[in-house]
Amino acid sequence: MEVTDVNNRRHTNSNTLGQDILKGLRDGTPIALGYFAVAFSLGIIAKKAGLTASMGFFSSFFTRASAGEYGVYTLVAIHATYVELIAMCLVTNLRYMLMSAAFSQKLAPGTSWFHRLFMACCITDEVFGISVGHRGYTPPAYTYSAALISSLFWASGCAIGIVAGGMLPTHIVSALSVALYGMFLAIIVPPARRAPNVLYALIASFVLSGLCAIAPVVSEWSSGTRTILLTLLISSVMAWLRPFKNRESNGTE
Repeated sequence: MEVTDVNNRRHTNSNTLGQDILKGLRDGTPIALGYFAVAFSLGIIAKKAGLTASMGFFSSFFTRASAGEYGVYTLVAIHATYVELIAMCLVTNLRYMLMSAAFSQKLAPGTSWFHRLFMACCITDEVFGISVGHRGYTPPAYTYSAALISSLFWASGCAIGIVAGGMLPTHIVSALSVALYGMFLAIIVPPARRAPNVLYALIASFVLSGLCAIAPVVSEWSSGTRTILLTLLISSVMAWLRPFKNRESNGTE
């Protein structure tokens, strides 16, 4: 009897794992398509910096950050030092530390440190969006599969962009990049419709981001620095004024 119960649990866990993987691949596919278009344009920049297709593929696969890669490829083109490259990556990608801290609240209490570490490495803006929007606790398989397919498309787009070089007109590449912004809106709009607090935070972020982009002193800061400061400010104010009571325990919202 006990052997039967153990087999049933293993079968259930296997089915759940497969469902999480398929759901992650399904939700990650629109992200992957948007990533491909943006990474293609990055590949053209990488080509001008002297990178080969294989170099562009692996650098994009392990970085997955448009602003960070753009900055790095620009520095590579002018033969900057390794210290300058590392500093560029840290500054432009520092916001992912905040996302990792927020994402940790969506993991089940028994999640191992191994999964916590590698799920944090999978974070991009869009993968973070669908992962924190997952109903209930976010299973590692969901984030891994979504990150895998989006990373493959991102890295492939950069490599193909390097091979293609400047063959395609710039305005066509720019038009393809619009798909990523549309996909990002599809991620943030549904939660904003369900929760007024999220809507208020989004409106505040849009308004303050626009103001900071034209403010005399703040506009001179990097976009990554502005994003980090605004994220801390808006989230702190909203947590103080409208605290969110977490009712997730058994996968309910």
